[in-house]
Amino acid sequence: MIDLSDGLPPEDETLAQSTRTIRDVARRAGVSIGTASKALNASGRLSAETRARVLRVAGEIGYRPNDLAHSLHRARSMTVGILSNDSFGRFTFPIVEALERSLSDSGIAVFMCNATDDPERERRHIDQLLGKRIDGLVVTARRNDRRAPIEPAVGGVPVVYVFTHVERPDALCLLPDDQGGAQLAVRHLAALGRKRIAHVTGPERFEAVRLRASGYRAALAEFGLSARAGDYCPGRWSEAWGREAVRDLFSKRRGAPDAIFCGSDQIARGAVDALREMGLAVPVDVAVVGFDNWDVMAEAARPPLTSVDMNLGALGRDAGACLLDMMGGRSIAGVRRLPCSLVVRDSCGADRTQEIERKA
Repeated sequence: MIDLSDGLPPEDETLAQSTRTIRDVARRAGVSIGTASKALNASGRLSAETRARVLRVAGEIGYRPNDLAHSLHRARSMTVGILSNDSFGRFTFPIVEALERSLSDSGIAVFMCNATDDPERERRHIDQLLGKRIDGLVVTARRNDRRAPIEPAVGGVPVVYVFTHVERPDALCLLPDDQGGAQLAVRHLAALGRKRIAHVTGPERFEAVRLRASGYRAALAEFGLSARAGDYCPGRWSEAWGREAVRDLFSKRRGAPDAIFCGSDQIARGAVDALREMGLAVPVDVAVVGFDNWDVMAEAARPPLTSVDMNLGALGRDAGACLLDMMGGRSIAGVRRLPCSLVVRDSCGADRTQEIERKA
């Protein structure tokens, strides 16, 4: 007969490690099962010496807690699913990173699935996540447009939509404030003395484009300015479109813009390139502001781009906090738009007086 308290023959050691139980830990540590449980779960009142001895023994024999048994005991799996369609990850990764950090502080693990805009694949992922008895689900996307709600109902599992939203009064949707972000950018340009501010942006089928255009016009009105015909240029999400739109803006005989607010950093990079090719200095002749604060684009531009930051990390942290509250039984619903911020770099010319002096 083999007594686990006295050790195992070397040939049985590896096999037995996968079946070690809390009883084995308690026996070797010379404590009761209840005491071992308290030490392993960092609960109850134990001496530091006893707790340390139990943890040392657990490590020595390779004990791992049975997560499935624990989840059945507490009716929670301590896991959350994340469902995305963003295979590139430009917007999803900062959200997920902050979300995962927020949840891990509460001992919750994350399963992430990519549906790539395939409804059938999304349905399979949801079934698989529910089969793992997840405690909550986060749905995110590569753009913050509307999407179909998760159907059929996910059996009472709390769902948070981040960087996307649905038409359901009982749903919680967290989004960046695109309109407010655009207002920040245009107010900044107007406060620097720019009088004719053009807006070069992406396709109007995107809700973000429409909201940013609304913020652009609202901020102009605050300063007694208005967009002239042709100053608003919707098009494509690309540097090529930024170059093309700027060449068109400056080819007309009427007054050219002295500032350009771009709907993305990619567009802004193209706009800056076109201005340079036309012999115009940024920001002395024309100030430029982008949107997204994508550091790969913004910091490497010449000059570095002032840009609106959607604060995606804050979105992820808020999503994690809300999901934890919902998992705890709190009912939360509605559409929340979180504030953006403006990261000022060289492309806008933060001191208009000095710009004029350098130009002279």
